[in-house]
Amino acid sequence: MNNIIEVKNLTKSYGDITAINDINFSVEEGKIYGLLGRNGAGKTTIMNMITAQLFPTSGEIKVFGESPYENHSVLSQICFIKESQKYPDTFRIIDVLDLCSSFFKNWDQEYAYSLIEDFRLPIKRRIKKLSRGMLSSVGIVVGLASRAPLTIFDEPYLGLDAVARTMFYDRLLEDFGMYPRTVILSTHLIDEVSKLLEHVLVINEGKLIINEEADAIRGRAFSVVGPSEKVDSFTVGKEILKRESIGSLVSTTVMEELNLKTRIQAEELGLEITPVSMQQLIIHLTDGKSHRKAVINK
Repeated sequence: MNNIIEVKNLTKSYGDITAINDINFSVEEGKIYGLLGRNGAGKTTIMNMITAQLFPTSGEIKVFGESPYENHSVLSQICFIKESQKYPDTFRIIDVLDLCSSFFKNWDQEYAYSLIEDFRLPIKRRIKKLSRGMLSSVGIVVGLASRAPLTIFDEPYLGLDAVARTMFYDRLLEDFGMYPRTVILSTHLIDEVSKLLEHVLVINEGKLIINEEADAIRGRAFSVVGPSEKVDSFTVGKEILKRESIGSLVSTTVMEELNLKTRIQAEELGLEITPVSMQQLIIHLTDGKSHRKAVINK
């Protein structure tokens, strides 16, 4: 596949503070990516540089093979839905749709109106009078109906209930199947979106710590629970992410693929094993307490 984005030795500093520290990654055409990490990790800074809203301190960004800065041919192929998307106060939802129809060359007005019905949006209400959830829904409508070759959602679900979020995921997958493009999702709701993601990028304190296919991450870690002596014996030589006491028991999270041999070994010791979800794994790797600091970068 072609690479839509190429990032090389990218750094962004603000005085003595380094927000992004010498990262490298690429984004392939026609895949759904997760850009994940804690608040303040640098995710939004990266997205702002990709979309030419911030200049890097050093390093290089290529989008569709070119620098995105002051480059209309590149920027016209990007739809970036921000967490706090701003619109003119006088605009109604219908005005936003009309503007988008002239801005995005792949815009589907009929699809946009069908999404408006799905999310039950009052199309003639002014943007400034919308609830947080309604404003998020407008961003989702714009992002999906734009069908931009590169579509980026930065926490697009604020204020949405579980039903509305599920509707977004379903519509995204349906439309992505019919009109493939490159999608980047930045969110804290990792477990909810994990099944959508094909590739995962995790940023922690400005550094890229995971750059890997989502399928390879699933099942990468597990937790083992049981008496302290047995758990410690079982985990000798293994890479431990976390260890905590639960009454008379110990729970240890191990960075290792869970296979049949491991399961049998645990059963023989009377230990309980449970897989660690993608969200739990990322939390362990970014909580500042993990024993593991190495980068997962393939």
